[in-house]
Amino acid sequence: MRAVPRMKSIFIDCNDQLAPVWARVIRTDDPKIDVNREPFKREELPLVLASYDIALDDHSYMSTELVARCKQLKHIVFLGTGAGSYMNVHELKARGITVHTIKGYGDTAVAEHTIALMWAAARDIARMDREVRGGIWTPQEGVQLTNKTLGVVGLGGIGREVARLGTGIGMKVIAYNRTSRADARVQLIDIDGLLARADVVSLNLVLNDQTRGFLSAERIERMKPGAILVNTARGALVDEAALIAALKSGRIRHAGLDVFHDEPLRPTHLLAAMPNVTLTSHAAFRTLEASMTLLRRAIDIVKTIAA
Repeated sequence: MRAVPRMKSIFIDCNDQLAPVWARVIRTDDPKIDVNREPFKREELPLVLASYDIALDDHSYMSTELVARCKQLKHIVFLGTGAGSYMNVHELKARGITVHTIKGYGDTAVAEHTIALMWAAARDIARMDREVRGGIWTPQEGVQLTNKTLGVVGLGGIGREVARLGTGIGMKVIAYNRTSRADARVQLIDIDGLLARADVVSLNLVLNDQTRGFLSAERIERMKPGAILVNTARGALVDEAALIAALKSGRIRHAGLDVFHDEPLRPTHLLAAMPNVTLTSHAAFRTLEASMTLLRRAIDIVKTIAA
């Protein structure tokens, strides 16, 4: 009887941060997974994936056109929940390629980063850091968050953690969710009511066809004047041009952004030049604890596929 060929797996974009974490979580009884640590251009994807059935993808873009040239590929294990920002899941499914995502591994990590951005935005911390390093001593007047209203948009695992932390630091927390939630521990209201009342708006929605552009120009106009916006979910949830206009006019006091329409954010981008924007490099989920959970779950998915 002929042996069934073993499915070949590769982690296509293991960076210097994840490499030592990978070494900690991989076990001797795990299936063999090759690890690529060399950067590659987007158009080189078919070369990287030549002869592989399973690809672990951290945050590399995988266009349908390029993946179509990867004749052996059958599974993509995306390290996170937002695969839709990096590939067209429905088009890949039509081509017989299954995309696996990993939920819940970093809810606390992302929520903590959300709160960190909220405080940094409220107190202009990044701006003063830049100025002090440049020899400028200009104390900025901040916003005290105790007793202010935090509006959480999306009550999934991350949103619930943001709400819990917000309540714990003395904020009044309200929330909007696209579907009803019997287990909500905070007041649920409609999105227009939330935007009108919230001093801080935290976006914690998943990105899909229904939520793309969710924070539209019209909804930004409904935000409470002088509100703070924090986005640790996905850049495409927000109308970027409308956001920039609102930041320029002061309608939005400050934005704390970890995600963008196109990543990495170009240093020439308008957002990078605005003093009332605090930027981080899509790092909200990057803690050792979250990364270990994430990689271990990814390996277990490969184990299941290859069994």
